[in-house]
Amino acid sequence: MSRVYIFDTTLRDGEQTPGISLNVEEKLEIARQLAKLQVDVIEAGFPIASPGDFAATAAIAAEIQGPVIAALARATVKDIEAAAAALQEAKNPLIHTFIATSPIHMEYKLRKQPAEVLRMVEEAVKGARQFVDDVEFSAEDATRSDLVFLAEVVSTAIAAGATRINVPDTVGYTTPGEYRRLIRYLKEHVAGIDGIQLSVHCHNDLGMAVANSLAALEAGATQVECTINGLGERAGNASLEEIVMALATRQDTYGLHTEIVTEHIYRTSHLVSALTGVPVQPNKAIVGNNAFAHESGIHQDGFLKARSTYEIMTPQSIGLHQSRLVLGKHSGRHAFREKLKELGYNLSEQDTEQAFQRFIALADKKKEVSDRDLDALLKEELVAIPESFTLDYIHISSGNQTVPTATVRLTRGERGIAEAACGSGPVDAVYRAIDRASGIPVQLESYALQAVTGGKDALGEVTVRISDNGSSYTGRGISTDIIEASARAYVHALNKLVYQKGPDSKNVARQEGDV
Repeated sequence: MSRVYIFDTTLRDGEQTPGISLNVEEKLEIARQLAKLQVDVIEAGFPIASPGDFAATAAIAAEIQGPVIAALARATVKDIEAAAAALQEAKNPLIHTFIATSPIHMEYKLRKQPAEVLRMVEEAVKGARQFVDDVEFSAEDATRSDLVFLAEVVSTAIAAGATRINVPDTVGYTTPGEYRRLIRYLKEHVAGIDGIQLSVHCHNDLGMAVANSLAALEAGATQVECTINGLGERAGNASLEEIVMALATRQDTYGLHTEIVTEHIYRTSHLVSALTGVPVQPNKAIVGNNAFAHESGIHQDGFLKARSTYEIMTPQSIGLHQSRLVLGKHSGRHAFREKLKELGYNLSEQDTEQAFQRFIALADKKKEVSDRDLDALLKEELVAIPESFTLDYIHISSGNQTVPTATVRLTRGERGIAEAACGSGPVDAVYRAIDRASGIPVQLESYALQAVTGGKDALGEVTVRISDNGSSYTGRGISTDIIEASARAYVHALNKLVYQKGPDSKNVARQEGDV
């Protein structure tokens, strides 16, 4: 079978999802997991876009081994130089340069004639080749470009030294049959195209990103650009997990394979969800909570007789363990450690003990702790943000005929700070009290609550996004008590704010209210 190369752009295009902003440590954590997943290329960022993007790309280039590390650059000298500088320490660097080629983009966005665009393509690719041996050129909005001109653009890029050509469906406009014909046209009309990686990058505006990507592979494309959980601009990108598992499950149809370690898919998906603050929808293919759930009696009967009646792949194939140890408040550390190994976690002794104590506290509130409960609990340990504030306690007074009032106590260093506040509801009152105790007034941009598992004693998972002077910070908290989960999420976001602001923010806490 022919091999398909997986170009992961979660850290670049995925981060362009509205509301997502990852810091360097979070990007590194995701890049480490992508390396375990064995993607072929990690597009680490767009270095010219911001100092943070440059720093994250450089950090990933210096640390991550195995995958090719790519940096995005427009077809300008400054962009290409910034990308090259960020990739200096990469073992296998790739500069990914692009320019739009459709009539609508050239006229209204670029305000350039086709001849000028061709000149910029040649100069950009040649310029990038001065720094690296591996250069990808993308014809932005390729699916709305004139075919003859697009072929000329691709020919120019290959002649200038491009080793990869990307034919993106930038606005999610094409259909599988149309895309298949476009790829075949290029393969028939561009000299030298068989000697390079022919890549596709599909957006999901019409819900066809995965279908279009697979159609392009059928037509002879050799590389797919995609993201974990389908994150990305507008409606997102083609989903890595869906493409990989479609190829693995339907080898009889496609005759193609990837080098992805599929057993790391579930863990990677939920890591990205935790760090971006974007939940995985329950009915999401492959990695959603319901992907391997059976409720219908007819389905259950068939499944119990033969799994293949209603499951076309196994949960184990993506790293989700169906059989499990039953964990409860009487479970000991040995059983807990074995469960961690089974779920793929490798924590230090100190982190294991900390996670165990949190597990015991949860088990006191639930009769049984499921794999999903435990996975949600451990996600908070994945990226260690120093805790400038810790939540000691919350007291709520609320009802339908009383003003909701909250008292909270935070600890900062050796100081305890207690404050009370009223609000329009119990969560609002808690957040107002935390604002007073921390001395850091912030804007709450978004609040999301979802149940991790079913049942009356389900864990509540709260994700919040706060902003301060134009910067956004995502926080996450879980508990069987949604007020406590809400408070934990808010304090988590505040700790990120303090950590990223640095030492100057260390003295912002109020002095009054000490206890």
